[in-house]
Amino acid sequence: MKGFNIRTNIDDMDFDTVYQFLSQSYWAKGIPRTTLRKAMMNSFCFGVFDEQEKQVGFARLITDKATFAYLADVFILESHRGMGLSKWLVEIIVKHPELQGLRRMVLATKDAHGLYSQYGFKSIENPEMLMQIWQPSIYSD
Repeated sequence: MKGFNIRTNIDDMDFDTVYQFLSQSYWAKGIPRTTLRKAMMNSFCFGVFDEQEKQVGFARLITDKATFAYLADVFILESHRGMGLSKWLVEIIVKHPELQGLRRMVLATKDAHGLYSQYGFKSIENPEMLMQIWQPSIYSD
């Protein structure tokens, strides 16, 4: 996309920008800095950067790059929404050469089903097969 680029080098990520957004998000509110840093270091991260090299978006995949990936923490800063950046980011992720041939890529979203369905994501078939340990207040305990 003209004027923007996407990079996957973890050293390029602006941790403070990512932390500021995610620590206020509905899905990671209050996440400790050390927890987010560990999560990022152990994930395949994608950063969206503008012409001034300011990070304006982010996503990370928890993946073995062979069979499975969980897409998490996807965001575009509010100041840059409405420009197609989230669509571009998701497209780059699902087409990334290191992620081809995965048997399953999953995600959880409260309100962006329309975005993800454009790139092949569908509701879980047989959700009764899935189980979880869910601790929604772990960051505030």
